[in-house]
Amino acid sequence: MERGTAAGKTGARASVVLSTDSVSGPDGFDWWGDMVSKAVMPVSLASEHANRFKGEVTALELVETEFSAFSFSPMSARRTPDHIRSSDPENYFLFLVHGSPIGLEQRRNNALLHAGDVALFDTSQPLACEFQDQGRHSRVSVLRLPRTAVPLPSHKTDRLVATPLAGRTGSGALLTSYLAGLRENAAHCGPMELRRLGTTALDLAVTFLAARLDTSPELPVESRQRVLLARINAFIDHNLHEQDLGPATIAAHHHISVRLLHALFEEEPETVSATIRRRRLERSRTDLADPRLRHRTIGEIAGRWGFRHPAAFSRTFREAYGISPTEARTARQD
Repeated sequence: MERGTAAGKTGARASVVLSTDSVSGPDGFDWWGDMVSKAVMPVSLASEHANRFKGEVTALELVETEFSAFSFSPMSARRTPDHIRSSDPENYFLFLVHGSPIGLEQRRNNALLHAGDVALFDTSQPLACEFQDQGRHSRVSVLRLPRTAVPLPSHKTDRLVATPLAGRTGSGALLTSYLAGLRENAAHCGPMELRRLGTTALDLAVTFLAARLDTSPELPVESRQRVLLARINAFIDHNLHEQDLGPATIAAHHHISVRLLHALFEEEPETVSATIRRRRLERSRTDLADPRLRHRTIGEIAGRWGFRHPAAFSRTFREAYGISPTEARTARQD
């Protein structure tokens, strides 16, 4: 994505924030159109709010892909054959609707998308998009999928454009949850972490599309393994409070052997058990720092996050952070 001089602000190196705030009112809409044409694809924009247009985009650069969160005044967008001839990045874009409804038309498909819906569009085909005016900004999250990174039959994938894709269950729920966490945390990650995050985002998106096409067996083994690992990590996060959470429980839930589970974590920075322990400690440390939880004893907080014995928790906490749980609570509340 271009880092134009009109950027309102800039975050960490993984994150770039561009805004119309630093552009004079009448020029904001033209600047926005130029930014969209460079960052996504050439299009023609129209808006009843052109003279007072407001927009902001936060882009996370993930090496092999890019994830962007847009917020802007209602408008419409058209991509014509002339636009395609002038520039075609040959990308799919998978997007999640957060705010007002969006009307999308491509390849004779028409969809009216509401908050929570997921859809796909293709830069190589003409399209029309209407961001409906309901007295508030349109908001959408977008993940770029290079055609070369989508190991699915293009003639099948093309059929999915401009159709509502279920994003609330199964692989859709996992994908949307992952993208939400990506937006919150990616700016604090280093280059190697970003590469991993981007690869996982692509794998989750491709798995999601493959499920819509019923072509999961065509996915590369590496992609299926990374998606399985993402599911396992989500399961761990959601079950940290369970005292019996461990390799055997995780493997059984995902219908794999414990040996395969450990093999999946061989390329990760930590083992399965170390991952569980670290995340429990992080949640416990956050609770100890929360003034609203002062009425809870340290033992209660430890138990809340799956630690069976307060003494063992205190010892593990000190080994991880160099201070006791009591000292951590006192330091944060002074």
